[in-house]
Amino acid sequence: MEMLEKIRKAYTEYVLENGKQPTSVFQFAKKLKIAEADFYNHYTSFDAIEADIWLAFFTDAKTTVEADETYQGYSVREKLLAFYYTWIELLKAQRSFVVYSFGRLKDQSKGKGIRSLTPKVPILNPFKDEFFDYARDLLAEGRESKEVEPRPFVTDRYPDALWGQTLYLLDFWIRDVSKNFEKTDSAIEKSVNTAFDLIGRSPLDTLFDFAKFMYQNK
Repeated sequence: MEMLEKIRKAYTEYVLENGKQPTSVFQFAKKLKIAEADFYNHYTSFDAIEADIWLAFFTDAKTTVEADETYQGYSVREKLLAFYYTWIELLKAQRSFVVYSFGRLKDQSKGKGIRSLTPKVPILNPFKDEFFDYARDLLAEGRESKEVEPRPFVTDRYPDALWGQTLYLLDFWIRDVSKNFEKTDSAIEKSVNTAFDLIGRSPLDTLFDFAKFMYQNK
């Protein structure tokens, strides 16, 4: 773990000082005073380091909220809010790197929008995979608590919608110039509340149930 942190820290410092990735693993390892083989024992490329950093942002936020006893008593909506607030707080500590990396990833997506970042930009895929597992667990809990309404052909797309929301909030925070990123806090609250208003039970679901009842008992 110590070597992993050493490599990640050196990589982060390099890209922030130079505005680009190192040109050679050999030179990077030499400057770090480790053997090139030691680098490859942990990472296959510089992109692999960056992917690991993005994944760490997520896992650290998830571990932090789940360690809070009050979190366990939250509704699913409140749990997702707590995760996003914690995640953004952790990102603030490395904002310069996040701005650099996310900007680079957006450039690679060739202006096709933030939703195109994965899978065309695989650096975010480990983060995405873990987030999907987290989202599926939350949604399953939400179905049990009746906060999430299962709908044919739509329910399976809920994790994709939450992932899109995550990328939107990340992009919003990077562009946010408000004091203490207050607008990002509002964006988190409004986007999560809107999402759960949409995936929760609505008057249309009640109407559908009534129509189904009428059809079955005509």
